[in-house]
Order: sequence, then structure tokens, then C-alpha cells
Amino acid sequence: MVSGQADTEPIAGVADPRYVKALGHPLRIRILALLEERNASPVQLAEHLDATLGTVAYHVRTLERLGLIELIETHQRRGATEHVYRAREHPRISDSAWSVASPVAKQALVTSILNQIGQYATQSAAGGGFDRSDAQATRAALKLDEKGWDALANATRKWLEQVQKIEQQARERGRRTGDELFDAGLVLLLFEAVPFFESPPAGSRPGREYRHGQLPRQRGGRTAVAAE
Repeated sequence: MVSGQADTEPIAGVADPRYVKALGHPLRIRILALLEERNASPVQLAEHLDATLGTVAYHVRTLERLGLIELIETHQRRGATEHVYRAREHPRISDSAWSVASPVAKQALVTSILNQIGQYATQSAAGGGFDRSDAQATRAALKLDEKGWDALANATRKWLEQVQKIEQQARERGRRTGDELFDAGLVLLLFEAVPFFESPPAGSRPGREYRHGQLPRQRGGRTAVAAE
């Protein structure tokens, strides 16, 4: 956290070091994912989450206070006021914010995102989400030097920018033509890997475990994580 900067102040942008910490709680990641799909109240969110209404409401207030979601309307229901929220933007983390985040915060965020990705892909697959002939489910094990890593990281950033443009163009066409938009999922991970052959064989005693930030040949590069 930046000295003198309180958690009560809104997060100014993806370069804010608190961005990583704010998104490190798994329930907040899930709340943001739901609010990216449609606007909802804490009551509606709690119906889809394995958490009490009080817990969900607490994290919703935290996300609103940090400027990641916003209140858009209120309704009177059964003598109570229902607050409806929406996500302000898809959470993306700048290189600078990631570089100053603590290893604990990084690990918590990556773990939360990976859990969300697993659930997202699994339930989509069960519903026929990979039935299209041009659907993709690919893993590539690469050998790179520093220059190659930098080139791939840069290509990843450019690809994500192109993804945003493609989605915006689809939304604009939908508004013009009235054609219905459908949900599509894109997951992109770029990371320094631990090869399968460096993990212990099944049934054997545990081998060497790499703690966060201590991979062989680690040079301070950051894990690029994006989930669409």
C-alpha cells in the first residue's frame, strides 16, 4: 500500500498498488464476475454465491468504496431498500501495481482467478460451450529467453487490446441491427512455468516445491492474468 493512502479512498486505476489486494479475496472476484454479466443487488448475488447476505453485502460495500463497482439504482421491496450495482470495468492490473504487490497478495489473487477460471470453463463445457468447430482449448509449453518473453508479453497485451475492440464493435453492431449478443469466454494466461517432469511422480514422496516468486530462472517478470 502506498504510504498515507487509506483503504477508504477509491482506487484511482490499475496502477494503484491496492488493486491487487482488493481483488485477492475469492468472493470479491466472484462478485465482480457476476456484476460483469448483469447488474444485481447483494440479495441476488447471495443467491448465486456460497455466502451469507451479510458477508456478500460487506464485500459489495468494500468494492464500491474502492471504486470497482457503482450503485446505479434503488428499489423498495417488501418494506426494504434494494441496492442494485454494476461493475465499472473489467479488473486489469498494471505492471507497476503488480511489481510492488506483496507475494502473499499476488498468490491470493492468482489463486482466486484460477479457481474462477476452472469453474467458468467447466460449467461452460458441460453446457456445450466447446462444441463449436473453432473453439479453442490449447496449452503451449515454450522455451524462451528474456527477449522472447518480452516479445510474448507485449503480444499478449496487444491481443487483449484487440479483444476489447472486437467486443465493443460487436456491441455497436448489436445496437444498430438489434441482433442478439451471446456470451463468449476467453481465458489467457502467460506465466513462467514449472514443467511436468519437475513435479514428483504420482505416488512418490513429494519432491521440491517452489514457493511463490522462487521459480528457477525467476527474473522478476510478472504473471499476466486475464479472464474474459
